Amino acid sequence: MSDRLSVFKTYKLYVGGKFPRSESGRVYEVSDAKGKWLANAPLSSRKDARDAVVAARKAFGAWSGATAYNRGQVLYRVAEMLEGRKGQFVHEVADAEGLSKSKAAAQVEATIDRWVWYAGWTDKIAQVVGGGNPVAGPYFNLSSPEPTGVVAVLAPQESSFLGLVSVVAPVIATGNTAVVVASETAPLPALSLAEVLATSDVPGGVVNVLSGRTAEIATPLAAHQDVNAIDLAGADDVLAKELEIAAADNLKRVLRPQPVDDWSAMPGIDRMTAFLETKTVWHPTGSLGASGSSY
Repeated sequence: MSDRLSVFKTYKLYVGGKFPRSESGRVYEVSDAKGKWLANAPLSSRKDARDAVVAARKAFGAWSGATAYNRGQVLYRVAEMLEGRKGQFVHEVADAEGLSKSKAAAQVEATIDRWVWYAGWTDKIAQVVGGGNPVAGPYFNLSSPEPTGVVAVLAPQESSFLGLVSVVAPVIATGNTAVVVASETAPLPALSLAEVLATSDVPGGVVNVLSGRTAEIATPLAAHQDVNAIDLAGADDVLAKELEIAAADNLKRVLRPQPVDDWSAMPGIDRMTAFLETKTVWHPTGSLGASGSSY
């Protein structure tokens, strides 16, 4: 029998492509579905939330300006990395959600497939939601989608990995950057996902991952003037209402919590279009000249 001591993993936040400890120095205990201690996770502060927004804003220009094809390749690379670390995530999801190894494996495989699905949409969504518009006059009128900006994402509480990816992937697939608040009770798969993002081709700051008390982190994000949108998937009804009120100060886009019975169901494009703006360009034809305008 070996008397070797296990090397326990130190989980950290993921902000701007780096792995800082919480500014507060605080941690909290994370337990499995049976109440057994698993790890200490960082307890993020308001300062951590503000730092994550700064990182997301800094990364937005280059990420939103990348070609849709390039973003798809980057997302596909993440799926490749997830496939290579599938065993680790099966173990973490089984512990987090109290699943058998076989059911956890099915969840992880569905999560990887979900990431690939969104990777395939990066260069197709513009054709689906954009296009030419009929107008009465000698004009071309074209509409095309553009990313909203920095999106705060509250990950689902009950689906630690599949639900997480189902709300994060559509945000970045369309050119937004994200500040993600991991599931409060089961943050470990999200913090491990950050390690995959850091070792793939996702630029630092495109996704930032915070763990801790959802209400404590989400409140400053909802009121932050440089956050353009917020997905309330992981908020309960009371918190969601409070955050909607806070978000109204700078007219954020708000995606309200929606009951999801099964995160493995085909998602559709709603979460992509929720954080897209439509740019419409008018261009004269014929004898009116070559100049155009947009709004």
